[in-house]
Amino acid sequence: MKKFLTLAVFLFTYGMASAQKHVYEDLLVMYVDEKYEKCLAKAEGYTMGDETKRDALPFLYMSMCLFEMSKQEKYAVDYPRASRDAVKWAEKYRKKDKDREFFGNYEDYWAELNTVSYQAGENLLDDPKGLSKAKQIFDGMTGYYPENPGAWLMLAMSQYKSNLVKEGDLSVKEFDKMIAAAGDIGTLPKDQKTLLKNALIRYADYLVSKGQRDRAKTYAALGKEHFMEEADFKGLWDSLR
Repeated sequence: MKKFLTLAVFLFTYGMASAQKHVYEDLLVMYVDEKYEKCLAKAEGYTMGDETKRDALPFLYMSMCLFEMSKQEKYAVDYPRASRDAVKWAEKYRKKDKDREFFGNYEDYWAELNTVSYQAGENLLDDPKGLSKAKQIFDGMTGYYPENPGAWLMLAMSQYKSNLVKEGDLSVKEFDKMIAAAGDIGTLPKDQKTLLKNALIRYADYLVSKGQRDRAKTYAALGKEHFMEEADFKGLWDSLR
């Protein structure tokens, strides 16, 4: 019921929007009724239609449906890549919604997608055979949510581990931009703070392994005010003193 009421509010917002002609009540109803395959097929048709292919919402529904389907065993055989495809379509959505006309209405979705994607990516990051998939996941996260600073640092880590040093350096530069733009780390959503903390730990450890202890401490200091009560971060900080 909560999801239905929330989406109903979004629907009213869409009706007031001027940049998009279609409201997509049909996709909303199918999504709320958990008819994900039907919603997916209909949304995909909109993404290819001459009059609707420039609209952002069908791409977002593609992502949301695939994400929900990734949670259910009954879809595993026919949609084995549902989780990663949810990220892919989220990227496509963001390219259509460059001005973030609808983006802010889906904070709960972004938080959940961030959490699941990050956990999947980190689980793969320490497996040489999983590095490519990890890099793909973090690259996707920066694609649909470039303002999320920790995702850039995790992408950098996946690139460094893949011996893509120049690419990793560029991702760190993007992280620097996004962490500056974010302002007070304490105002970040919980999922982004968790990702940021873990990313800072990994990056600092990486810098230490490269003999850049002072630089490691500089980056770790970004999280000192917010994460010192957590054992893993405190352990990092104490090791750098």
